[in-house]
Amino acid sequence: MEFNPFKHKISELNSLEAIPGNALLAEPFLIDPYFKRSVILMVENNEAGAIGFVLNNPLEIKVHDLVSDFPATDFDVFVGGPVESKSLFYIHNKPDLLPGCQKITEELYWNGDFEILKAAIRFKHIKKNDIKFFLGYSGWGKEQLINELKADSWFISKISTNQVFDIDYGNLWYKIMSASKREIAIMANFPEDPSLN
Repeated sequence: MEFNPFKHKISELNSLEAIPGNALLAEPFLIDPYFKRSVILMVENNEAGAIGFVLNNPLEIKVHDLVSDFPATDFDVFVGGPVESKSLFYIHNKPDLLPGCQKITEELYWNGDFEILKAAIRFKHIKKNDIKFFLGYSGWGKEQLINELKADSWFISKISTNQVFDIDYGNLWYKIMSASKREIAIMANFPEDPSLN
C-alpha cells in the first residue's frame, strides 16, 4: 500500500530530539519569511529556551561590509533568525584557535574571541569552509519550540559538519529532506504552494 504523507503528522514521523547538533527543517508549506524551507542548526536547548541559526538564507553582503577592520574576504553572511538581527554570530570548527567559543558537537562550535578570529582569518588559519557567519539567531522560549514541534512545524534531522558549511546552501533543505527516511523524503518534492499539489 502506497504511503500517504497527508495522513501522517510530522510530529509522528520525528524520531530525533531538537538537541545541539541536530537540525530543524521547516515543514514544506511553512510560509513565514524567516523560516520558509529553512534548515536551522540547533546550538542550544535547555531550561531557558533554545537557540539555532538558519543555514540557508544568505544576505548579499560579506563580513567586511559589516565590520570595518575585518579582513577583506569572500565570507558570506546569512540571516540566522529574527532575534538580535544586528548582532554578528558565527559557527566554526576551530575551537583551538578561538578561546571562549561554545561547544555544539565534537566538530562544531559557535562564537569565540572576535579579535583573535580577525587575526586568524588575516593569516589564513581559518578558511571559508571552516566558518559560517550570521546576523541574528532563531530563538524559542522554554515551551515555544515544544509547542511548534507538536504543531508539526519542524522535522528534526541529523546534519553533518560538511552540510553545515555546504556552499550549495540553496539546495540544502531539499538535499537533507530527500535523503531522509522514505516517509519524509517524499515531501521534498512538494511545491511551496499547497494549492499546486
